[in-house]
Amino acid sequence: MGKKLHIDEEAARCLLCASAPCSKACKNGDPARALRAVRFGNKLLAKQWVADCDADDLAAARRACIHYDYPIRIDEVAAQLAEPPAISESDLPDLAIDFCGIHCENPFFLASSAVCTNYEMVARAFEMGWGGVFYKTICLGDINEVSPRFDAVGAHSTGDFYGFRNMEQLSENSVDVDFDILNRLKRDYPSKIVVASIMGQSEEEWIELAKMVEQAGVDAVELNFSCPQMRLSGMGSDVGQNHELVLFYTNHVKHNTSIPVIPKMTPNITQINDPAMAAYFAGADAISAINTIKSVTMNDRGAVSEKKTVSGYSGRAVKPIALRYILEMAQNKIMKNIQLSGIGGIETWRDALDFIRLGCRNVQVCTAVMQYGYRIIDDLKLGMRHYMASRGITSLDALVGEELPRFVRPGDMDRDTMVYPLIDHEMCIGCGRCYTSCMDGGHQAIEFDYDTRMPRINGRKCVGCHLCRLVCPVGAISQARRIKKTKKDANTLFTSRKKFNSVR
Repeated sequence: MGKKLHIDEEAARCLLCASAPCSKACKNGDPARALRAVRFGNKLLAKQWVADCDADDLAAARRACIHYDYPIRIDEVAAQLAEPPAISESDLPDLAIDFCGIHCENPFFLASSAVCTNYEMVARAFEMGWGGVFYKTICLGDINEVSPRFDAVGAHSTGDFYGFRNMEQLSENSVDVDFDILNRLKRDYPSKIVVASIMGQSEEEWIELAKMVEQAGVDAVELNFSCPQMRLSGMGSDVGQNHELVLFYTNHVKHNTSIPVIPKMTPNITQINDPAMAAYFAGADAISAINTIKSVTMNDRGAVSEKKTVSGYSGRAVKPIALRYILEMAQNKIMKNIQLSGIGGIETWRDALDFIRLGCRNVQVCTAVMQYGYRIIDDLKLGMRHYMASRGITSLDALVGEELPRFVRPGDMDRDTMVYPLIDHEMCIGCGRCYTSCMDGGHQAIEFDYDTRMPRINGRKCVGCHLCRLVCPVGAISQARRIKKTKKDANTLFTSRKKFNSVR
């Protein structure tokens, strides 16, 4: 009997084809949609797209797969998918939420970037279900981009990468063209939220652009104080790193427009609360964070005429950093009632949920759209609605900031108890990863029997760091119950360390 297929790994192999041949070959289902649901966090809902498929359907889909290596085992994936929860579409809560006094049909917005540079692109995104757009930043100067302008870190042959570096700057359209696009978008899609992102180089430019924004009839204006790769000084992150300039420019825009003003913060700074509070005191209605992180990659594929430079880093690798900045602003008691728009590494509805639970009222997505297309909105909305239904929550407002009370300072963490890891030997496949990591990067608290290939926790050495749990490839290590540390534990640990030091 063969080993059980790892559904998530198999779905991760899927190339996410456009007009997928596997689904075209399947008469009674959409296996490509099922695989995409698994890939983007909706494994428990994926079976609905293959529920009516018979063996012939799934076999045909597998044969039609154009994977460069070997076909996705669609039939085996389908056989292991669980029955979806019995809840009808009409019983799912909607995702409506207010942001800066503006009613949004859902919290999912396109971030100001290459994913929203013309009317056709944004219109297509709106048709597919995105709630709004922060349109690509408009400026009064000429933009002349480099080629190539992108690079990736951790790129796989499937087209996935966890880090993305870009040298792209602002909109290459003329100012008149961009504001006409914004006006038409708001006219043609009145229920969608259209935010103009602008960047000036002087007081006069910021004021001029702000007035043009309001004349275009959009819902709000974002102030780009954060682009890390502007070729001219005094723009982008040069402003965001100077709280006096943030205060100055925000104040001028606020006094020259009546729509909500949303400064966008740079992560290329030690303390984000300095510019954030400057924006707050200048009257900002909300804050967007974060823009890309200054970075360097060494691949020649990102070189321009054999030259390289510092530019912005994004993708799922930056999400923990973005969440840190969101948390710091959300915990700032001075900035009462400031609303937050979260950006950074959002691919799935779970990613979006993390930002919302730290206080964001909407999220902006860029790199994931560049990789996978606007279609990810389907799983963003589907997963969030089912999550809310599973908890009996009827409004997104109930989720905004709910995790904040759980975050404390390092000195306030519980240091009087510990949790031992617990190995499930039925699930364990005997790879020994936990043993290797504990021996070379932990506290040498795991023993490994090479004959039975079974690990065992040595309770006298284990300090409950749980490195083993993180490296286990099959999830065979969980947590035991939390227990109070005893003097015996402390003495044992002290003695072990004393003996170790004496040997050294």
